[in-house]
Order: sequence, then structure tokens, then C-alpha cells
Amino acid sequence: MENFKNIKKLGIMGGTFNPIHYAHLFTSNYVLENYKLDKIVFIPTGEPPHKKNITVANTKHRYNMTKIAIEDNPNFFISNMEIERHTTTYTIDTLRQIKNMCDKDTELYFIVGTDTISQVYSWKEPEAIFDLTKFIVTTRPNYTLNQFTKDLVKKHKDKIYFCETPMMEISSTIIRKRIEQEKTISYLLPKNVENYIYENNLYKTDYFNKYEKEINILKQNLTEKRFNHSIEVAKEAKKLAIEHNLDKEKAFLAGLVHDCCKCFSLPKIYEACEKYNFKLDDVLQKQPDLAHSFLGYYVAKDIYNIDDENMLNAIKYHTTGKTDMTELEKIIYIADYIEPTRAYFDGIYEARELAYKNLDRAMSYILENTIQFNRKKGRIIHPLSIEAYSYYKN
Repeated sequence: MENFKNIKKLGIMGGTFNPIHYAHLFTSNYVLENYKLDKIVFIPTGEPPHKKNITVANTKHRYNMTKIAIEDNPNFFISNMEIERHTTTYTIDTLRQIKNMCDKDTELYFIVGTDTISQVYSWKEPEAIFDLTKFIVTTRPNYTLNQFTKDLVKKHKDKIYFCETPMMEISSTIIRKRIEQEKTISYLLPKNVENYIYENNLYKTDYFNKYEKEINILKQNLTEKRFNHSIEVAKEAKKLAIEHNLDKEKAFLAGLVHDCCKCFSLPKIYEACEKYNFKLDDVLQKQPDLAHSFLGYYVAKDIYNIDDENMLNAIKYHTTGKTDMTELEKIIYIADYIEPTRAYFDGIYEARELAYKNLDRAMSYILENTIQFNRKKGRIIHPLSIEAYSYYKN
């Protein structure tokens, strides 16, 4: 059991800590120094009901990460009281439990952000909370209080303190996103926490295992080079989807299957056209290789059991593009162009940079470069590509 005795001024740092990072640690230490606290207790929450739409590591991992993150600071310690409660956790229950474990004259200081303090009166027994603890509200420089918080401060002027802390643009969300995108998280959190995340494979979805069957089918129907390209497009599409807040699983699977017909021989193309009742237009009759993306729509549906129209259309138009594409359609088109194993060519770096900033601008840039490249090669440009470029350049 944690030792809450012989502490005159105790800071309380609660949170999901999903994962804990340097902003949590720096802010806590900054508050401890500025308000002359004796200790700060870190209390990881149980399974948070308000965070159902994000990836939350289980309580064991979040507790362990928090524990090793603070182990070298003698003024920090950790409690598992909320994790062990196994019921809906209320702040008032935590404060009462801490109060019962402390000396009678121990002062409690609850450390929160500006967003949190404005929500206190939506919590269970808010008046009782103010009877048990004072609040230290960490703010950014030049922060302006909203009217509700001003009124709250006026009512509880001896219970709320504001601590302006230096800005650190680090968040658990950013760290989780970088892990999913296979980017480094070094210097955002302690090294031992970083190692723990990788050792326990946290925050990274294993779609390769989930879609093992589809990957094996692809491997049998593509050349090694084309298969490797498909894997890289899937990974790139997932990264783009994460960056633009889209469905990363759909992006991954559509990217994986986008070239499923690329290695069809000419007889097999005609055979597939007959099977799926697909008629080659004038351009595709002269350049049947272009048909692989259109046929991919049907094969993805028939062989890979994809029934999502947005995914199917992303596969269908990944070569030509079209006007008014959905975000997923743009992502597959762009990922196909910028995936990292593409040999260097003029404009590749610019395209990669644009892709992570603005999908429409990336579409315009890539379409223009692709049309120019194919014209130099003497290829016929499909009308869909011309229409798409005209649409996106404006």
C-alpha cells in the first residue's frame, strides 16, 4: 500500500497516462517546486468510459509505464487505487480515500488543466470536492479564462490557484499517432517508457496478421516487386489516414489490394472483362494495362470479399483519378504515387510533403506531373485523369 503519511502538502496528478510523457512529468515537477509541495502522487485511471474511440492501453501497462517514468524522482510516487476499484471511478471517492490515508493536517492539491477545472461542477458532489482539496490549474502563457471559470474562481477564490507553465507541445495523442505511423517517439517521453512500449507492442495495430489470408492470395498473384509495392502502399495509406483522421483499417486494406490485377496477362484481362461484364472504353482498348484498376473493383469484391463501395472505388480509380474523389480515394491514389520504395523522380519529395498537409493540393500536383510524364512517353491520357486535374487545380 502506498505511504501517504508524514506529508504536509500532497499534489495529486490523475490521468489516463496513455502513455505518460515529458509534459506530464515536467508540469508535475514545475508545480511541486512553485507551490512547495512535499510529494505528488500519480493516479492512473481505470478504463476511461469517455475515451472509447481511442486506443487505450490496458491498466497494467499504463500503471507500469507511469511507475517506471517517475522512479528516479524521490518526490513522486504512484497509486493504483483507481485501477483497483473495478467500478466507475469518481474524483470524490478518490479524494476521500486519500484523505483517510493521510495525516489529519495534510493539505491536498489537485493538479488539473484549464479545460478540466471548467468541468468540475459536472462531477459527482462538486461542493464536497472543494471541501477536500485545493486545485492547481496549469495554464499556457497568456491564457484567457472563460466566464464560467471566472465565476468559479470568484466563488472558490481560496481554493483555486493558477500556475502558468512553459509550453510543451507534447501529447499522448501525438505519441500514439507517431507509433502508428512508424515515426520515432524519442525525446517525447522517458527512454524506459519508450522501450516498454516497443517491448509490449503497444499502440500499433497488426493488420498484417489480421489480413494474412489476403496477403497470401496477393503473393500468389503478383510479382515480388509488385507485391512489395502493394505492402508499402498499404502502410503509406494507413499513415495518411491517421494523419487526416480517416479510417486507417480501410485505407490499409484498400492500399493492400489496389494492384490485385496488375500482373494479369492480356488474355486474363479479356477473360476478367467477360466474367465481370466490364466493357473496355476506347482508351482501355488501346492501353489494356490501364484496365487493372477498373477490374480491381470486381476482383476485390469477388476474391477479397471487400464490399465497402468507398474502398472498391478507391481501388478502381487509383490509376486515373476522377473528379470529386472521396478522402479515401485520394489517399489510395496518392499513396500509390509516394510510397517509399518508389525510385527517385523529380517532384517525389514535394508530393510527399503535400500529401501530409493537404490531400487536394497533393492530388493537383500529382495529376499534373503524371499527365506530363505520360505525354512525354507518348501514352494516351484517360479522360478521367484530364477531368480530375481540371477539377483539382481549381
